[in-house]
Amino acid sequence: MNYLIRSKKLVTVSQLGTLENGAMVIENGKIAVIGRYDELKVQFPETDVIDCSNYVITPSLVDCHTHLLEFAPTSLYPVTPETHFLAGKAILLHALSSGITALGEQICGHPLCDFSKEDYQKAVRNLPIDVSFATTSISIGFENLSHFTSITQSRGVTQYDLSDPVLVQMIALESDYPGENIFINATPANFTEKEVPRAGEIIYTLEELQKIVNIYHRLGKRMGAHVAGEEGIQLALDAGVDVFHHAHGITNKQMEKAAKQGVKIVATPMGGTHLQPNSPEEILKLVKKDIPVSIATDSYLPPYHGTSWLPFQDQALKGPDVLMLIAHPAMRLLKKHHYDENKILALLTDNPAKLLGKEDVFGRLEVGLEANFLVAEGVPGLEFTEIDKIKQVFYRGVKVINRN
Repeated sequence: MNYLIRSKKLVTVSQLGTLENGAMVIENGKIAVIGRYDELKVQFPETDVIDCSNYVITPSLVDCHTHLLEFAPTSLYPVTPETHFLAGKAILLHALSSGITALGEQICGHPLCDFSKEDYQKAVRNLPIDVSFATTSISIGFENLSHFTSITQSRGVTQYDLSDPVLVQMIALESDYPGENIFINATPANFTEKEVPRAGEIIYTLEELQKIVNIYHRLGKRMGAHVAGEEGIQLALDAGVDVFHHAHGITNKQMEKAAKQGVKIVATPMGGTHLQPNSPEEILKLVKKDIPVSIATDSYLPPYHGTSWLPFQDQALKGPDVLMLIAHPAMRLLKKHHYDENKILALLTDNPAKLLGKEDVFGRLEVGLEANFLVAEGVPGLEFTEIDKIKQVFYRGVKVINRN
């Protein structure tokens, strides 16, 4: 289906910036032409028009750090292996209805899930959502540290195994993008503090980290790491890790070094480590240093308690539907500091698309890219946080969510 879609305002997150009374011609699921509606209607008089002139059109959202298919089903539902992916598909539909058309999923290995990367890929095939998988190893901060990998699946491994070059290379070869490929600190995951007393403990030496990073780089891959705290972040900087997931507690000096080294940071304002998560002020500092920042949910996750910017009143697990809500304080602060709405929205669209290696596919409204976009009552995350204000979600030019 080819059509011309009209908006009150088109926020492109590209060099075109924001177009008032903007419009796009969509052909075969891709953006063919962008311009002002009064010009395009003359150029394409025979093309069907979808009139969204009361709404804002933006790129759809990208959540580049989630655990929706591995950990979430067993946390949210009483599933068995036979129903695990049924729950996973329901969770993905929830993400899609929240305006998210692309995800960065972690496959860490899970004691209750003996699934391979191929199993996860098969589960999402033909769904109207783009899923990239980061294959990883994980260390969970129980009294007795537990270690798993995407390769060994439900079988635990030893801390020594995590640095085994053969296993590391197998993980690296299967990884689609630099997600949480390794956990420099043991994670609390989505357990309570009492259950994970060793959360935050550093797992690797600098020498081990450097060898692992070298394996990824020899394979032509970037490597990401779960990391928090000054000591862990310094190890990641010294080892040459490419992408820091969380980076909670990063110092100003470390931000400067990260900027020089071209490090990308996935900020998770809801939590995900043993430390207080990224505050709006910290995200502002990262952006001011010209560090590419993506905001992600790390869901499903209990929100960190004791922050001034999170509105949650309980520790219930939160999902992808809170992406706009947790990003809102930082986005509003950037606006207060006179950042353009396109630059601000990039934290939820273009920056995570680039992290996934999909910058030539989606993340912006630009000729030649997939027509993945939202029709909404404003700029998502900046001007509103309620998902019911997203009226329509388009994926590859097809309307897949409709609230009108």
